[in-house]
Amino acid sequence: MLLASLWWLGHNTSQPPSQIQLAEHAGTDPMMTSQVIRKLAARGLLDRHPNPTDSRARQLSLTPNGAAVLTGALADVETTDETYFAALDSRRDGFLADLATLHSANSDRAALADGAITTKTSRP
Repeated sequence: MLLASLWWLGHNTSQPPSQIQLAEHAGTDPMMTSQVIRKLAARGLLDRHPNPTDSRARQLSLTPNGAAVLTGALADVETTDETYFAALDSRRDGFLADLATLHSANSDRAALADGAITTKTSRP
């Protein structure tokens, strides 16, 4: 997940992402992300470089080896996905749309409960 998020950020942002940006994008704990990043870097799957404007931050980039591992992992995920949902046949698209509706509805409820969304009747 972190490699996929790093790839996406690397291709959709103007600067190499920081560890914090990666954690935020992936929805992972920053401390856990830092530990995993160290292990991925030790395996040669990503590079960590000092940020030229913030000496405390590190910029991340996927290595060619990391891109190859990611490509294989994504192919495995797609194959597993196709196999798992094959039983739905032509109903698959409707099922996935229903899941998206449930996710959206529950995300809105969670945000409302966390106070991230206010309604006309809510008060600060």
